[in-house]
Amino acid sequence: MDIVIDTSALIAVIVGEPERIKIIEITRGNTLIGPGSIPWEIGNAFSAMFKRNRLTIQAAQKGLSIFSGIPLRFIEPDFVKVLKLSKQTNMYAYDAYFLDCAIRHKAPLLTLDKKLKSSAQNLNVNTMEV
Repeated sequence: MDIVIDTSALIAVIVGEPERIKIIEITRGNTLIGPGSIPWEIGNAFSAMFKRNRLTIQAAQKGLSIFSGIPLRFIEPDFVKVLKLSKQTNMYAYDAYFLDCAIRHKAPLLTLDKKLKSSAQNLNVNTMEV
């Protein structure tokens, strides 16, 4: 089964957040998919963690190594649909990319982002509980 995994869930796995084990359990044996923006979002999340002194450069480098080992298939967004979803949900396009991916691939969304999860559910997109 395809599962759309967002950056929040990937970061939880990469940096060892409490949800890590559950995320690995529920995704094992499935195909993880997401928009091609994910690597840039990982970098942005790491830079935000630097600002809050939650991450060292060494831990970020280790995190990048972990990320590169996660089998993830990148999906090209439908930018017109993304913009419509962004407007409809009042969310940034970066979040709408995940919604678009889940809708077009009829795949559940795995996210730790409560607003994204709520928007997905309002659009009748299946979400996965962590």
